[in-house]
Amino acid sequence: MVFFLYFQVQLLMKAFRCDLHIHTCLSPCAELDMYPRAIVRKVREEKLDIIGICDHNSSENAASVQRAASGLPLTVLPGMEVSSREEVHTLALFDNMSCLQHFQKVIYDHLPGKNDEDVFGCQAIVNERDEVEGFNQRLLIGATSLSLQEIISHIHHLEGLAIASHIDRESFSVIGQLGFIDPSFAFDALEVTPRLGLAKARETFPDLSNYPFITSSDAHFLRDIGGAFTELWMEAGNFQELGMALRGEAGRRIIGGT
Repeated sequence: MVFFLYFQVQLLMKAFRCDLHIHTCLSPCAELDMYPRAIVRKVREEKLDIIGICDHNSSENAASVQRAASGLPLTVLPGMEVSSREEVHTLALFDNMSCLQHFQKVIYDHLPGKNDEDVFGCQAIVNERDEVEGFNQRLLIGATSLSLQEIISHIHHLEGLAIASHIDRESFSVIGQLGFIDPSFAFDALEVTPRLGLAKARETFPDLSNYPFITSSDAHFLRDIGGAFTELWMEAGNFQELGMALRGEAGRRIIGGT
């Protein structure tokens, strides 16, 4: 009976193509063509099922991308790429905009500095019709005054997922900045760049076998969206199923990442 039920559940599941790290024109290092409708068009061309919108230290375009994708078979997860005071980047993904907005307040309360557009770039806030509604004046390219441990705790307090960004990069990664991953850092997954890929991730980081690995495009340009993605074996394309797949629960799993 147990085997039969397990087999039934497996029949309901399928592979979802997920790119969980995409920037918009709000990030100062992204191209201005990264507008919501343009992102959604490219995502559809790449046949992605789930994406994460993760701008630097801000979330003000996430809802616009969600609205631009309304009615389409595409899940847009609201998120952010946060920089700790150690200059470690972490992806924060949430189930809904309410949780992300609470997290945004925490980040803005601990984000010093003002943007210099001539030096760091434009930080455009846009609506779902790709119309510019304003410009973020905060120094989004900078680091917050929060420690990495504090950021992870805030993410989990709001029932979000904390994923260490591009751990194989020398700059702005937990390993690049700190030299190691402290076991007390309760990351839900570790992201590697397309350059390394999932196939080599386990071989390169054998001491991190207790963490799930994903790969993402970290797209700052339209052409890069879908350049890397992770396939997840799940029953549905939603936040709850994503969490289960990262944890390897009830038959959900990362295809090629564990």
